[in-house]
Amino acid sequence: MMRHVRFARHPLPAELDGLMAFGWSVEWDLPAGRRHVQDVLPFPSVNVSVGDAPPEGPHPGPGPHLVRAYVTGHTRTVTTRVLSGRGRNVALRSTVGGFGAWVDDVAALEDRVVTLDAVLPGAAARALAVHDLEPAAAVAGLAGLLVDALGQQPADRVRAAREVAGWAGIAERDRTIRTVDGLARAAGVSARTLQRMVSRSAGVPPAWILRRYRLLDAIEEVRDGGPVSWADVAATLGYSDQAHLTRDFTATIGTSPAAYAAGQRSSTPPE
Repeated sequence: MMRHVRFARHPLPAELDGLMAFGWSVEWDLPAGRRHVQDVLPFPSVNVSVGDAPPEGPHPGPGPHLVRAYVTGHTRTVTTRVLSGRGRNVALRSTVGGFGAWVDDVAALEDRVVTLDAVLPGAAARALAVHDLEPAAAVAGLAGLLVDALGQQPADRVRAAREVAGWAGIAERDRTIRTVDGLARAAGVSARTLQRMVSRSAGVPPAWILRRYRLLDAIEEVRDGGPVSWADVAATLGYSDQAHLTRDFTATIGTSPAAYAAGQRSSTPPE
């Protein structure tokens, strides 16, 4: 399938450090009747895209789809993407909290896909102009657009977004941090300040971000293969009991840990 679908990551300019994590592209050319289905795990980041990718969901229709410039907000549950026919999409993915440099309320983007002009008025035409370039050049063009828009944002907001992204990075690197108070101590701020700034710049509370990393660890336990003691996993990840892990896992992934593990043994895992 990978000869029909090509994914790539692309570097970004230094001006976007701490705000946008990486650029990415996907190109596909699938035989008639073939589909590429990908389940995408929830993550508190925002994507700025240009392309003719189909709408999210299991039944997007055969296309062809219009080329559009759009912003995809963060989600809290698994989303499904289905590719068919031929097309391409290039995008930039934000760090956790990074997109708060460009908007006042990232939470308003949750579970939404909006036009780029709705977020950055007048930017869509410039984004559409790079669509037909080679993927690396298209990503560079999209990045340049965001760099220019960044210069028009309040310096305090940009600085706060970078701070939040740094705190999220602490949580990602140190999985022993399992509470908001613990993350606040590591960040050197009060829990109240952490709650306020993370919620504004990332669109989700810090507790959700910490749970997301714990769930990633649980998923890795499954992907490693072999039998899994969910009671042991729950204890290792800091859950009070197995039932809490199961509820959290099911609410986020859409299936129970046991069902997910069974699925991993018979299919390709989500990415």
